[in-house]
Amino acid sequence: MKKGFASDNNSGVLPAVFKAMEAANNGHVLGYGNDPFTQKAISLFKERFGEDTEVFFVFNGTGANVLGLSSITQSFHSIICAETAHIQEDECGAPEKFTGCKLIPIEPVHGKITPEAVLPHLKGFEFEHHSQPRVISISQVTEMGTVYKPEEVQALAELAHRNGMYLHMDGARIANAAVSLGLDFRKFTRDCGVDVLSFGGTKNGMMMGEAVLFFNPELSRLTKYIRKQSTQLYSKMRFVGAQFVAYFENDLWKEPATQANKMAKLLESEVTKIPQIRITEPVEANGIFAEIPRKLIEPLQKEFFFYIWNEQTSEVRWMCSFDTTEEEIMSFTKLIKKLLYLKT
Repeated sequence: MKKGFASDNNSGVLPAVFKAMEAANNGHVLGYGNDPFTQKAISLFKERFGEDTEVFFVFNGTGANVLGLSSITQSFHSIICAETAHIQEDECGAPEKFTGCKLIPIEPVHGKITPEAVLPHLKGFEFEHHSQPRVISISQVTEMGTVYKPEEVQALAELAHRNGMYLHMDGARIANAAVSLGLDFRKFTRDCGVDVLSFGGTKNGMMMGEAVLFFNPELSRLTKYIRKQSTQLYSKMRFVGAQFVAYFENDLWKEPATQANKMAKLLESEVTKIPQIRITEPVEANGIFAEIPRKLIEPLQKEFFFYIWNEQTSEVRWMCSFDTTEEEIMSFTKLIKKLLYLKT
């Protein structure tokens, strides 16, 4: 399969991460996270987020979101999120199934929700006929490729906390957000009031395994039991831990995220030169959303596969990965111009 621009999930694994897994594949160690690799990874998270951070590893992003949300809710609660959020659109109802909570999707602006948009849904507190608002969940990077600024995260956290609620962040592309903002992870998460963070690595060069971080240890009092019940406790946890050790060593995570973001900006720069294409969302990380002539979609997909985002408007999504190259960007835009009979 050609690389294309379908998803950063389609890319491979960073060589250093592969080597770390191979190094961990030596002899016997205790299972279920009681091994030196997992413990080292936990210590690295604590260095970055604070010594009282509680860390739980899971298999995937949906598992991370489900575990984090299940730990801070009961079935009579509701979770407020953008209508484009991954927990709303792309997790097959898993958060609702496992938490029993009602998801309340609200219309975002460029993928982001605001306190003003959340406020009308903060109602029915202490009224037994109404689901009780418990969590505001945001994605960083958003599903529309935009990035919450620290002050935007803080405003949502303050709103949540004033109402006895929590702020959850789905950080599937958190490395891309950190590079975009030019900030350490903690500066736009814990320091801004995030309570629970799904920390992703798969989209940025890891093989598998994500982390759920709790910044108030009391919130994770039952998490180990919930993780086991939700089939997210990995027996050979060392192979997840070893990946995160390599991921953080010498800030390995930064280079692939930087490359992906850089290629997205290059693609934006090139396609904006083509009058028949309209960029529909700010390009702030590694995703580009654009409306293109419908006739282009099928022939382009044959050479560089990508997904259609909105059939009615011919809006497409182009995702760049850590291994996307400048040559691929130029070949792609050259093909667009060729199909449009433009001079190349």
